[in-house]
Amino acid sequence: MKLLTKTEKTTIKRFQNFERIDKEIGIDRIVEFLHTNLEEYGDDRSAIRRSMDYAFSDEKGKGGFVLVAMQGKEICGASVVNDTGMKGYIPEHILVYIAVDKAVRGAGIGKRLLEQIKTLCNGDIALHVEQNNPARFLYKKMGFKTKYAEMRFAQE
Repeated sequence: MKLLTKTEKTTIKRFQNFERIDKEIGIDRIVEFLHTNLEEYGDDRSAIRRSMDYAFSDEKGKGGFVLVAMQGKEICGASVVNDTGMKGYIPEHILVYIAVDKAVRGAGIGKRLLEQIKTLCNGDIALHVEQNNPARFLYKKMGFKTKYAEMRFAQE
Protein backbone atom coordinates (compact mmCIF):
# COMPACT_ATOMS: atom_id res chain seq x y z
CA MET A 1 0.00 0.00 0.00
CA LYS A 2 1.40 3.35 -1.00
CA LEU A 3 0.37 6.09 1.40
CA LEU A 4 0.84 9.77 1.04
CA THR A 5 3.08 11.69 3.40
CA LYS A 6 2.08 12.49 6.96
CA THR A 7 1.29 16.06 5.88
CA GLU A 8 -1.11 15.14 3.07
CA LYS A 9 -4.78 15.92 3.52
CA THR A 10 -6.70 13.20 5.30
CA THR A 11 -10.48 13.05 5.02
CA ILE A 12 -12.71 11.08 7.38
CA LYS A 13 -15.96 9.58 6.15
CA ARG A 14 -18.75 8.20 8.31
CA PHE A 15 -20.72 5.19 7.14
CA GLN A 16 -23.95 3.81 8.61
CA ASN A 17 -25.04 1.89 5.55
CA PHE A 18 -23.64 -1.35 4.18
CA GLU A 19 -24.42 -0.58 0.55
CA ARG A 20 -22.78 2.86 0.62
CA ILE A 21 -19.56 1.73 2.28
CA ASP A 22 -19.29 -1.31 0.03
CA LYS A 23 -19.80 0.82 -3.08
CA GLU A 24 -17.45 3.66 -2.06
CA ILE A 25 -14.61 1.70 -0.46
CA GLY A 26 -15.42 -2.01 -0.16
CA ILE A 27 -16.23 -3.95 2.98
CA ASP A 28 -13.52 -6.54 2.34
CA ARG A 29 -10.96 -3.79 1.86
CA ILE A 30 -11.80 -2.23 5.23
CA VAL A 31 -11.84 -5.61 6.97
CA GLU A 32 -8.40 -6.37 5.53
CA PHE A 33 -7.11 -2.92 6.55
CA LEU A 34 -8.25 -3.41 10.15
CA HIS A 35 -6.99 -6.99 10.31
CA THR A 36 -3.55 -5.94 9.08
CA ASN A 37 -3.16 -2.74 11.08
CA LEU A 38 -4.53 -3.94 14.40
CA GLU A 39 -1.54 -6.27 14.37
CA GLU A 40 -1.28 -8.45 17.50
CA TYR A 41 -4.15 -6.56 19.16
CA GLY A 42 -6.74 -7.52 16.57
CA ASP A 43 -9.16 -10.32 15.83
CA ASP A 44 -9.73 -12.55 12.84
CA ARG A 45 -11.38 -11.20 9.72
CA SER A 46 -14.73 -12.83 10.47
CA ALA A 47 -14.98 -11.08 13.87
CA ILE A 48 -14.17 -7.73 12.28
CA ARG A 49 -16.80 -8.35 9.61
CA ARG A 50 -19.41 -9.28 12.23
CA SER A 51 -18.74 -6.02 14.12
CA MET A 52 -19.39 -4.11 10.90
CA ASP A 53 -22.56 -6.10 10.19
CA TYR A 54 -23.73 -5.23 13.73
CA ALA A 55 -22.96 -1.52 13.15
CA PHE A 56 -25.08 -1.55 9.98
CA SER A 57 -27.95 -3.56 11.49
CA ASP A 58 -31.47 -2.12 11.61
CA GLU A 59 -32.40 -4.54 14.39
CA LYS A 60 -33.65 -2.88 17.59
CA GLY A 61 -30.82 -2.39 20.09
CA LYS A 62 -28.13 -2.72 17.43
CA GLY A 63 -26.43 -0.22 15.15
CA GLY A 64 -23.42 2.03 15.12
CA PHE A 65 -21.11 3.34 12.46
CA VAL A 66 -17.77 2.97 10.73
CA LEU A 67 -15.31 5.82 10.20
CA VAL A 68 -12.71 5.58 7.46
CA ALA A 69 -9.79 7.99 7.14
CA MET A 70 -8.60 8.35 3.57
CA GLN A 71 -5.58 9.92 1.90
CA GLY A 72 -6.65 10.10 -1.70
CA LYS A 73 -7.91 6.63 -2.51
CA GLU A 74 -5.89 4.91 0.23
CA ILE A 75 -7.28 3.95 3.64
CA CYS A 76 -5.02 5.29 6.38
CA GLY A 77 -7.29 4.74 9.38
CA ALA A 78 -10.55 3.07 10.30
CA SER A 79 -12.79 2.48 13.29
CA VAL A 80 -15.92 0.50 14.11
CA VAL A 81 -18.35 1.64 16.81
CA ASN A 82 -21.24 -0.55 17.94
CA ASP A 83 -24.28 0.69 19.87
CA THR A 84 -25.14 -1.46 22.89
CA GLY A 85 -28.78 -0.57 23.46
CA MET A 86 -28.02 -0.75 27.21
CA LYS A 87 -28.22 2.90 28.28
CA GLY A 88 -28.24 3.40 32.01
CA TYR A 89 -26.14 0.44 33.09
CA ILE A 90 -23.62 -0.25 30.32
CA PRO A 91 -22.04 2.42 28.07
CA GLU A 92 -24.24 3.13 25.07
CA HIS A 93 -21.39 2.61 22.60
CA ILE A 94 -18.39 0.33 22.27
CA LEU A 95 -15.38 1.35 20.23
CA VAL A 96 -14.76 -2.12 18.88
CA TYR A 97 -11.85 -1.39 16.52
CA ILE A 98 -9.61 1.53 15.67
CA ALA A 99 -6.42 1.33 13.63
CA VAL A 100 -4.05 3.62 11.75
CA ASP A 101 -1.64 2.51 9.05
CA LYS A 102 1.87 2.19 10.46
CA ALA A 103 3.21 4.48 7.71
CA VAL A 104 1.27 7.47 9.07
CA ARG A 105 1.07 6.78 12.80
CA GLY A 106 1.92 9.83 14.86
CA ALA A 107 0.35 12.22 12.34
CA GLY A 108 -2.82 12.73 14.40
CA ILE A 109 -5.13 10.44 12.43
CA GLY A 110 -6.00 8.28 15.44
CA LYS A 111 -6.71 11.42 17.47
CA ARG A 112 -8.97 12.77 14.72
CA LEU A 113 -10.86 9.48 14.55
CA LEU A 114 -11.36 9.52 18.33
CA GLU A 115 -12.51 13.14 18.28
CA GLN A 116 -15.09 12.26 15.60
CA ILE A 117 -16.25 9.23 17.58
CA LYS A 118 -16.71 11.33 20.72
CA THR A 119 -18.68 13.92 18.74
CA LEU A 120 -20.92 11.39 16.99
CA CYS A 121 -21.80 9.30 20.03
CA ASN A 122 -24.59 10.39 22.34
CA GLY A 123 -23.70 8.78 25.65
CA ASP A 124 -20.78 6.92 27.12
CA ILE A 125 -18.21 5.01 25.08
CA ALA A 126 -16.35 1.92 26.25
CA LEU A 127 -13.33 0.24 24.71
CA HIS A 128 -11.13 -2.69 25.57
CA VAL A 129 -7.38 -2.23 25.35
CA GLU A 130 -4.58 -4.56 26.36
CA GLN A 131 -2.16 -3.32 29.01
CA ASN A 132 0.81 -3.48 26.64
CA ASN A 133 -0.92 -1.67 23.76
CA PRO A 134 0.75 1.73 23.27
CA ALA A 135 -2.57 3.16 21.99
CA ARG A 136 -3.82 3.24 25.59
CA PHE A 137 -1.77 6.40 26.13
CA LEU A 138 -3.74 8.15 23.39
CA TYR A 139 -7.01 6.89 24.87
CA LYS A 140 -6.07 8.31 28.28
CA LYS A 141 -5.02 11.60 26.69
CA MET A 142 -8.41 11.76 24.94
CA GLY A 143 -10.30 11.37 28.24
CA PHE A 144 -10.88 7.62 28.50
CA LYS A 145 -10.40 6.26 32.02
CA THR A 146 -9.72 2.79 33.33
CA LYS A 147 -12.75 1.68 35.33
CA TYR A 148 -12.64 -2.10 35.45
CA ALA A 149 -10.30 -4.98 34.83
CA GLU A 150 -12.08 -7.31 32.42
CA MET A 151 -12.35 -10.96 33.35
CA ARG A 152 -13.76 -13.62 31.05
CA PHE A 153 -14.87 -17.18 31.43
CA ALA A 154 -14.74 -19.16 28.21
CA GLN A 155 -17.04 -22.16 27.83
CA GLU A 156 -15.17 -25.10 26.42
